[in-house]
Amino acid sequence: MEPNTALLGPDNDYLRLFDANRGKLTQSIPSFLVDLRKEAVESFRMLGIPGKKNENYRYIDLQTSFNNTFRKELQPKNITFNVEDIFRCDIPELDADVILVLNGIYYDTHRPMRELEGGILAGSLAEAFRLFPGIVEKHFGKYADHRKDGLVALNTALATDGFFLYVPDGIQMKKPIQVINLLMSDEPTFSQQRNLLVIGKGASVSLVVCDHTLSPEKFLSNNLTEVFAARDSRFEITRLQNEHNASTQVLSQFYMQEANSLVNNNTITLHGGMVRNNLYVQLNGEGAENNAYGLFITDQGQHVDNYTFVDHAVAHCNSNQLFKGVLDDYSSGAFNGRILVRKDSQKTVAYQKNNNLLLTSDARINTKPQLEIYADDVKCSHGAAVGQLDKQAMFYLQSRGIGRDEARLLLMNAFANEIIAKIQVEPIRERIAELVGKRLRGELSRCHNCTMHCC
Repeated sequence: MEPNTALLGPDNDYLRLFDANRGKLTQSIPSFLVDLRKEAVESFRMLGIPGKKNENYRYIDLQTSFNNTFRKELQPKNITFNVEDIFRCDIPELDADVILVLNGIYYDTHRPMRELEGGILAGSLAEAFRLFPGIVEKHFGKYADHRKDGLVALNTALATDGFFLYVPDGIQMKKPIQVINLLMSDEPTFSQQRNLLVIGKGASVSLVVCDHTLSPEKFLSNNLTEVFAARDSRFEITRLQNEHNASTQVLSQFYMQEANSLVNNNTITLHGGMVRNNLYVQLNGEGAENNAYGLFITDQGQHVDNYTFVDHAVAHCNSNQLFKGVLDDYSSGAFNGRILVRKDSQKTVAYQKNNNLLLTSDARINTKPQLEIYADDVKCSHGAAVGQLDKQAMFYLQSRGIGRDEARLLLMNAFANEIIAKIQVEPIRERIAELVGKRLRGELSRCHNCTMHCC
């Protein structure tokens, strides 16, 4: 394979960034990670930032964003502040253990690793490299293949920190963990966060992740999470994306599920200039189940792009995908989903659905659900729908004395509620329903809970 000539351009300095920081990136880390970084750099040299000629990225222009000039966050920048003074959580009623990540770097340097109930470990990934190299080596880089995607290669080569979670076998965590990812800088900033979550046999945990911008500068983030769900484990993750219009966020999640594991993945995108969500799932043990739900709301030129790939690698597994979009003004979105059922994966049950509401004639959506089936005893279906608010339903509501604007909001909330209802933790579900309602009414500005008022 020939090197990607785009990497020779004057604006693309990621390879030079690695060379300039080679010592920092390879010191005080396990030898396996040193080798992995070097391999990832060579993969990135060949792959580069994916462009629209890449079928998986045909509906989004990431090369322009990555070719802009940003400050690169490889090591923590000395930012000291009291979070409570400038930021109030979107889910204040939630009783949770809170983890803070600032510009891709774990923030609490006084407690880089916490031991929670039942021996659960939660903290800095960089600290996990030092304290638990055996756990990290077993899973890190095993599910996200840097040889297939330039963004995975870039993250593997350059990311220095992020969130680490280890739940021992049999532990049933009673309250959720909340990870708050904040972007804050006085100059345009590029950050990369790497997360590793290991859920033991028979363990159960719920995770809430909130993404926010706290200053008006341009931000580019390339974040990656690997999740291992062992046999009989239960894991729910709910992510709330609420960044401003000058941000570009790439989120890649990779799941490896063993027998009888259950994963529920909920992604609610309220705000963001350009958002790309990648979801990769491998069902690797019989009885494994993955449910992926997504809702995005766009306006004012925003673009949200969801890509999913579910690999039914063995028989007797279930997967379900439901993604919805509400697009206003001249915004745009995309859904590109693929389900693979391998030859011996009999008794597979797999569903995929994408529905979208276009509120104006200028809004645009591209949708491409796909099934690739090599087994003959399966139940699989996919579908997509793009339309406007139901005129008959609008007439029915208005004929009963409900004003046009209120009728419109009722229908939009009903459309969104199918996704929100999938969230299992009640305080999270109720708060997100409230936030979505405000967003649909135009009352929710970016980072509305930030007292800095940087908008």
